[in-house]
Amino acid sequence: VQLVQSGGGLVQPGGSLRLSCVGSGFNFDDYAMGWFRQAPGKAREGIACLGTGGTTADYRDSVKGRFTLDYDRYTSTVDLQMDNLEHEDTATYSCAAIKAIVSSWFICRNASAMHFWGEGSPVTVGS
Repeated sequence: VQLVQSGGGLVQPGGSLRLSCVGSGFNFDDYAMGWFRQAPGKAREGIACLGTGGTTADYRDSVKGRFTLDYDRYTSTVDLQMDNLEHEDTATYSCAAIKAIVSSWFICRNASAMHFWGEGSPVTVGS
């Protein structure tokens, strides 16, 4: 199993970025996936998650209405569209996957349970 990320970078406050995570070596319907982020000096947090096979979706309160998950089960791709970005969104973003039947709620609250991780994409929101 491999998760390959793309996207990220520097954006001004109020701007948008799109992160992409393409999985290989697994059947999307058997996995739950999510996006996590870690800011300097802070704990890793789940921000946007999909339950197994994309059956459910959950978002952290701080990103609701601004971030959107977009997935394609046939290419095992999970994108994160980030709009109206704020300084507080600055962090390294990573996608992750777990082979299990779990809800999106569980994924976002249990980063330590994830089996596979992407390489991380830095996102900096600043002027």
